[in-house]
Amino acid sequence: MDPNTFPTKGNLILAKNSLSLATMGYGLMDKKRNILIRELMGLIDEAKGIQAEIDTTFRAAYEALQKANIELGINYVQEIGLSVPVDDGVKIKARSIMGTEIPLVQHEGGSMELAYGLNSTTETLDEARYHFERVKELTIKLSMVENSAYRLANSIKKTQKRANALKNITIPRYEELTRTISNALEEKDREEFTRLKVIKRSKGA
Repeated sequence: MDPNTFPTKGNLILAKNSLSLATMGYGLMDKKRNILIRELMGLIDEAKGIQAEIDTTFRAAYEALQKANIELGINYVQEIGLSVPVDDGVKIKARSIMGTEIPLVQHEGGSMELAYGLNSTTETLDEARYHFERVKELTIKLSMVENSAYRLANSIKKTQKRANALKNITIPRYEELTRTISNALEEKDREEFTRLKVIKRSKGA
């Protein structure tokens, strides 16, 4: 038998303190969950906006690329594409939201350097290049937002699980323990009071 369940005043104080801590913990978990949900909903809306812009920009990029292929020839455009240097300017850091680490992606590459001569190309190729650069920037941003949303969703799930455990298991257990010890102590006090009355009557007889 757990000594902490014995009906003593010390155990009653411990049970009340544990109940208070569990109730406070549930309140904090609930606030954390609400904050994370608000952050997640904001990221979902942001991701939708970025995805819509990516779709629009992709369409404009491919339209310009098709025109460039017609004007310059597919093979020549492919040669220009292969000459474009690899962009390694993506840096990943992290920031914390209520203890949840989410990625902070930064692109430090800047604008892509020209890999072709202006005299041997047309405006449509420049337009395609501009749109594809924009798609790259948006894709980097979208990857950060979606990854952050995924991590926040996992954190919300864990926080909800802990909050439910406190609400449905821990708090009711300490409430029941507090009631049980309080009732036992009250019964003990009544028995002691009755015993003292009997002793007093016996002495007075």
